[in-house]
Amino acid sequence: MTVRLTVAQALVRFLAAQYTERDGTRQRLIGATWGIFGHGNVAGIGQALVEYADVMPYHQGRNEQSMVHAAVGYARQSGRLSTHAVTTSIGPGATNLVTGAALATINHLPVLLLPGDVFATRPADPVLQQLEVPYAGDVSVNDSLRPVSRYFDRITRPEALIPAALNAMRVLTDPVETGAVTLALPQDVQAEAYDWPEDFFADRTWVVRRPGADPTELAEAVRAIRAAHRPLIVAGGGVHHSRAEAALAEFAEATGIPVASTQAGKGSLPYDHPQDVGGIGHTGTATADELARAADLVIGVGTRWTDFTTASNTLFAGENVRFVNLNIAPYDGHKMAGLPLVADARSGLTELTDALRLHGHRVTDAYRAGYTEAKQRWEQRVDSAYAAHDPDARPTQTQVLGALDALVDERDVIINAAGSLPGDLHKLWRARSYDQYHLEYGYSCMGYEIPAAIGVKLAAPDRPVWALVGDGTYLMMPTEIVTAVQEGVPIKVLLVQNHGYASIGGLSESVGGERFGTAYRFPADDGTYTGPPLPVDLAANAESLGMRVLRARTVRDLRTALAEARAADTPTCVYVETETADTVSGAPEAQAWWDVPVAETATRPSAVKARELYERHVSTRRRHL
Repeated sequence: MTVRLTVAQALVRFLAAQYTERDGTRQRLIGATWGIFGHGNVAGIGQALVEYADVMPYHQGRNEQSMVHAAVGYARQSGRLSTHAVTTSIGPGATNLVTGAALATINHLPVLLLPGDVFATRPADPVLQQLEVPYAGDVSVNDSLRPVSRYFDRITRPEALIPAALNAMRVLTDPVETGAVTLALPQDVQAEAYDWPEDFFADRTWVVRRPGADPTELAEAVRAIRAAHRPLIVAGGGVHHSRAEAALAEFAEATGIPVASTQAGKGSLPYDHPQDVGGIGHTGTATADELARAADLVIGVGTRWTDFTTASNTLFAGENVRFVNLNIAPYDGHKMAGLPLVADARSGLTELTDALRLHGHRVTDAYRAGYTEAKQRWEQRVDSAYAAHDPDARPTQTQVLGALDALVDERDVIINAAGSLPGDLHKLWRARSYDQYHLEYGYSCMGYEIPAAIGVKLAAPDRPVWALVGDGTYLMMPTEIVTAVQEGVPIKVLLVQNHGYASIGGLSESVGGERFGTAYRFPADDGTYTGPPLPVDLAANAESLGMRVLRARTVRDLRTALAEARAADTPTCVYVETETADTVSGAPEAQAWWDVPVAETATRPSAVKARELYERHVSTRRRHL
């Protein structure tokens, strides 16, 4: 039996029938479709979404990149078991997807991209917005999505949709391969009719597997752990993707091994768990970083070992330090010259716990007492950074976080991606639940926070969802505030105004760049931006987009405004002006180095001094072989 539909209608109907299943729980794979329409998709996917509005929900976006961010936020909050599709026209609508696609793929988060494409039949050449490539007639701007997609196909014939759609679902649901998936859809093919087999539209369930460890790899890992005197666990984003938090807690409690976390892994244990020692790396805690420097065995669970985690390969300084990498991806399992334990994080942790219990293996009481006391000292530093002794003063950035920390409970979700806030949050934030801390730091993409908050709120409608943004990030992409207002998605935006790029300003100063071009100020006579602050009212901007705005001028105002925003059932923004971008946020300084190359030759004293310091740090780097 067949049914005659257009390619676009067939695709939408197919997507509505796809499901995932893990641990006995089944849910829709594609929960909704975001779209901005133009001539490249309005008559195809646009018409199909009207045709099947009863089975495929639609969300109207304002910017193609931010639609991807919203889909990614939804996917992460859904444990990668459900995501959204994003449809665009050809031309700039399609190329606007690239940044969002890169973010999704780098973070191993599934999103389905459906950009329109130029005519497959080429009735006129070129058409509006077509990129002409003299050496290749089959190239379009959509090919820019190839390197940032885990799967890419261009559907030039109706019947080609069947294998392409099935492959797209396979990759979206693969815990190793998942990321951005792109199906480029020529505008004429979208509207072309075809006789489809009805089996193509039958409900299909994609089982998300949990592979266990190879017995030989497991035995080697157990031997390495039993031989270690100062082991340390580094929990990465894979712990959350696998929903392995309980298994990690059981492993840590059974062995007494302390757990540090990457940006993606923070919250794997709640902050008050006896084995939690906080964030690790350049933005980590003194507790975790000192343990890392002395560790003789580092057990990475679901981490990619980025340079922020390893302090550009200067952190793990033990002479004979070894690594065990529990990771579902073989590519990551072999990093740091480690012993690979290729398995699902939850399955692998459970197997390790069972094997070590047979031997009654635990770290010494002295080791446990040492990191416990160090963690208590760090918590005192957090208290100090959060404390606001004058409630009528303008808050520092860390006091802003302290006011929020005092208000939230385990239900709140905190979203951030870029600027100076990620470092402060990684060091200081007290994560109360496994999914409270939502930092996009794989791509650290300015503009992610507000659309991602919409996606998270759609996935968790009963949770308070906060987008924490600085002024630089806000100016990148505030447009989805309109979407939140239109659809009644009651996100909370905490907008921190410090008149510039605070994070990069500090980095610029440390590498001899003298904060050049990082402040939001009028230019001075010498060509630097050191004049008065710009008369920009971001609160008025958010208000003009339909959001309710609460202005907080003091710590006391801030506490009141945050409580009011948390109770609100409409999109609400808390606007607070903190220090300027050339002053300190109040957080403890970096506890480990990060490699940003400094000019090798320079005449300005700041750059010369920075180069001398850089060379001292570089000399401590090591290759783990």
